Amino acid sequence: MMIRKSVCSRRMSGFGLALALLFSAASVRADGLAQLKQFMDGTHSARGSFSQQVFSKSGRKPQQANGSFAFSRPGKFRWVYEKPYAQVLVGDGSKLWAYDQELNQVTTKKLGQALGSTPAAILAGDNSLDRNFVLKDAGSADGLEWVEATPKSSDSSFEHIRLGFAGGQLKAMVLNDNFGQTTTLQFGQMERNPAVDPAQFRFVPPKGADVVGE
Repeated sequence: MMIRKSVCSRRMSGFGLALALLFSAASVRADGLAQLKQFMDGTHSARGSFSQQVFSKSGRKPQQANGSFAFSRPGKFRWVYEKPYAQVLVGDGSKLWAYDQELNQVTTKKLGQALGSTPAAILAGDNSLDRNFVLKDAGSADGLEWVEATPKSSDSSFEHIRLGFAGGQLKAMVLNDNFGQTTTLQFGQMERNPAVDPAQFRFVPPKGADVVGE
């Protein structure tokens, strides 16, 4: 049981919970903080796809994954890993559910704890980022304008998160965790403010699944 929980928790940390997004009519030359504000103010829901790489501190070959996401503020999201393993992360507004198909295990916790200082707070939380993060402009690199978000909570599993924007669109995230891992996320095929089916943000544990947590 404890081994399974540990494996699932490590995969959740790659999340990011992951994990999604997106648009606003912004000036191409606007700095990262300005584009972040436009994103937060103008994006109430979104859906799209992502690709992810996780680089270990040891420098071994990075782990790769891809999938899809959707969110609706505040607090509702669905983050689906499709390859190389099947996993679903769902925020229903009060709880975070993480289902690992291979382990047939569901991990759950209160959503407020999960959103406090994680990437999900940026994608699906409310607009009060200053409450949980220290934000600063991180300049330009790789054709993107960057913002660095450092969690205020000492309990966060991340040291800092970088968000890359271009033309008002969130293109990338880079997450550095407390274990020396770096997770990079690239976003594509993103749609801003779609009508997302509320059923995507409900989760019922599959029959026979091991449920761990609150």
